Amino acid sequence: MQRKKVDVDVIMDVLEALLEAQPHSTFVQSLYRQYQERGGLSKKQLEGLYNKSLKVNSIPANKLATLEAVILKRPTRYKSAPPPPKPMYEKDERIGQMMEAILAKYPQHKRVLFLKAKYDNNETLTPAEILEVERFTKVLK
Repeated sequence: MQRKKVDVDVIMDVLEALLEAQPHSTFVQSLYRQYQERGGLSKKQLEGLYNKSLKVNSIPANKLATLEAVILKRPTRYKSAPPPPKPMYEKDERIGQMMEAILAKYPQHKRVLFLKAKYDNNETLTPAEILEVERFTKVLK
């Protein structure tokens, strides 16, 4: 974070004023320590600091306005909902219809019966097996 003037630090001024007003507040003490160690606070932490400092009358309004401007300048991060789970295997309805058509004409066709059982058990059909079903369908027509 690049600061324009190093000697003007509104966040530190607000933190020090809050520490004077509420010396036993563990929240303010932890924010003060984090700000000294890391050099900055998150947007949520700054919002908490702002809400605490609104209750203290000794903090000047211009410092509060500057702190509010710093908070508004920060981006708000949202946690998006995870996408719904997809099924591992999606059946190709076209292949299922082809197998049904073949079995309607030849109900004892062993290879198509095997592939149909595999299809019904949600197992993936290899491209060679799909080609085989398509070839059987072409022969029927």
